[in-house]
Amino acid sequence: MQWNLLIIEDDKALSDGIRLALQSEQYRIIQAETKKDGQWYLEEMIKTSGQKEQTRIDLVILDLNLPDGNGLELLQWIRERMTLPVIILTANDLETDVVTGLESGADDYITKPFSLMVLRARVRARLRSIPKQSQSEPVKEPVVQIGPFLFAFDKMEFRKNGESLLLSRTEQKLLRVLVENRGKTIPKERLLDQVWTDGGEFVEDNALFVAVKRLREKLEDDPSAPKYIKNVYGVGYTWQ
Repeated sequence: MQWNLLIIEDDKALSDGIRLALQSEQYRIIQAETKKDGQWYLEEMIKTSGQKEQTRIDLVILDLNLPDGNGLELLQWIRERMTLPVIILTANDLETDVVTGLESGADDYITKPFSLMVLRARVRARLRSIPKQSQSEPVKEPVVQIGPFLFAFDKMEFRKNGESLLLSRTEQKLLRVLVENRGKTIPKERLLDQVWTDGGEFVEDNALFVAVKRLREKLEDDPSAPKYIKNVYGVGYTWQ
């Protein structure tokens, strides 16, 4: 499933920076520079009941200081009509501003300047809280046999050519996501989101690289020329 994110930010350089930090196959980014334009996108979603892919909005990143109005007013307008997550961006760091934003219905609050990596993590955390009834998820397979491998995920038993493999919890979770989506390319952002579920919002891409490397060393005949866990350059990984 692709998430549609609406950025309402009048600083074009910052808005573009956020877009570049979040841009992936997992996210479709929509940008608005004014309160009026942002509200227009949201009204289009309401008109179609959010059922059309091109008009659905899954999360809003909202600046409070907009050239044509206060972002809090738009936030209150959103809360009167829908329940989608809203992350507030503002240069104000006073405690009263934080409280006002949260009491007005914001799901999260980030003050400028901020780390784009942290923002990306906050976005992933908020999207995880959305019910997944509409998402197309793979069927969980308790036991999988592929070539020389036998993976019994529920029993945490893993074998290659009949010999037991010792995998860490992270390696087990990574393997399960790859195997249950075999033949599909899984974006790095999605792997980070699904593997590091307990406080992993702030895990860097390097942690994924290391986990893949260690998993290859245990599964592949030649880890330097992997046959099973393939890297799709610039996107993510796939179980071939």
